[in-house]
Amino acid sequence: MAIRPIIEAPDPRLRLISKPVETIDDSIRTLVADMFETMYDAPGIGLAAIQVGEPLRLLVIDLQREVEGAEGEEPTVVNDPRVFINPEILEPAGDTNIYNEGCLSVPDQYADVERPATCRARWMDLDGVQHDERIEGMLATCLQHEMDHLEGILFIDHLSRLKREMVLRKLAKLKKAA
Repeated sequence: MAIRPIIEAPDPRLRLISKPVETIDDSIRTLVADMFETMYDAPGIGLAAIQVGEPLRLLVIDLQREVEGAEGEEPTVVNDPRVFINPEILEPAGDTNIYNEGCLSVPDQYADVERPATCRARWMDLDGVQHDERIEGMLATCLQHEMDHLEGILFIDHLSRLKREMVLRKLAKLKKAA
């Protein structure tokens, strides 16, 4: 496993439309392992393959949660790593949620984004097993955010032009200062 560099806006590679994964082989398994390691190191809760320079319809999500320990013990973090290969949104809900989103490719910038609150999605896991589920809550938001990356869309594209330009100016200023 290796930590890969995360591509940051305005890199034009983030605007590429990702191609389907044809075969789940050792190179895909290595990519998935690297993506999890990269995401955890960042730290983040989701990462699309294009964000590490691979234009493939592949993403990983881990909505870790804390579990309280016994009295006097620290809470422990429980990982829930999920792999989505060639994901599709089949039925987005009519009702929406607004969530303050951020992105590893748009570091230190956050904005409210409105998305369908639930969706029915289909994807394959790393074992090639097909899934078809209704997804809700934070997982639905995260899945839609990461799937946008597969189409060359960033969360800031859901903002007004003025807000998007403000975020990009802040990002450029931060890069220049670094």
